[in-house]
Amino acid sequence: MRYIGVDLHKNNFQVCYLEGARRSFKHYTILGIEAFKKDLRKGDCLAVESTGNTRYFITQVKEYVSRIVVVNPRQFKVISQSVKKTDKNDAEQLALFLSKDMLPEVRMKEEKYSQLKSLANTRDKLVKLRTALKNKVHNILNAHGIVTSREAFSSDKSLERIREYDVNEMARVELEVIIGQLRSLNEGIKKLDKQIEDGGKGLDGFKNITSIKGIGKKSGTILLSIIGDINDFSDPGKLASFFGIVPRVQNSNESTHQGRITKQGSKLGRTTLVQCTLIAIRYSAYLSNFYERLKAKKGSGKAIIATSRKLLDIIYMTLKENLIFEDFPNFVLKSS
Repeated sequence: MRYIGVDLHKNNFQVCYLEGARRSFKHYTILGIEAFKKDLRKGDCLAVESTGNTRYFITQVKEYVSRIVVVNPRQFKVISQSVKKTDKNDAEQLALFLSKDMLPEVRMKEEKYSQLKSLANTRDKLVKLRTALKNKVHNILNAHGIVTSREAFSSDKSLERIREYDVNEMARVELEVIIGQLRSLNEGIKKLDKQIEDGGKGLDGFKNITSIKGIGKKSGTILLSIIGDINDFSDPGKLASFFGIVPRVQNSNESTHQGRITKQGSKLGRTTLVQCTLIAIRYSAYLSNFYERLKAKKGSGKAIIATSRKLLDIIYMTLKENLIFEDFPNFVLKSS
């Protein structure tokens, strides 16, 4: 068996072929990937780091090798901390550690999940930009002695009303530009919302997860796009770790200390989960009692994170067992 390490870049890639004690190197371009395919054998095992074009690369070569390992670059520090940082050396290290089965592998979700996750991340960026521009409008008006509410500028009518305020010429030009940008952002976010919700309907578990009060079509799709195949997680703890809402643990001798949550994984996933939890506690006495009990002991911040973890456990069970919530307040489930 040959072990192949690939140091992948946007336009080209360096390859190390490891066969027994023999090493050989070749350089290819992305446009010339057909030449690389011809050099592959069915029994080859290949390792490549996860980058922006890794999915395209895998799609091109997966039929020509026996196994592909996608490496998590954050966990594989041998390359990032190497004192000899060359493409050849990086490819060689990937091939060498692949031969010893010592590479930290990352999941490659189905393309439909990845595409929806990309849409959700784009929407998140646009929403944040819209919020920043709304804050800018508030600041400009406040500088002219005009006080506006936080809920203002959410509709076309409210945006049009900005033109009626008495401001100087420079501020008026600035506001005109921002109004145009806000309208464009509103339209773009609306299109993304529809695409996300429509795309979510075709995902496994969509009916299950949206049966939970507090999780709507859009938030359910976002959570599913981040989770992917629930069977990739052997227990709820693995899913919680993937979302980064488990505490850091330091264990030395006989003492164990638990710190803040790791915050690894998708920030959008954690944010969406917390937002769903804030709604869910209004409908579920089970979650509400859990939240209020912790809030009295540890404060609202830690309480909502712990409750989010509890909701994630419910999501895991719902998806894993293919269950539908029939009566959420009383925590009644039925088979879908």
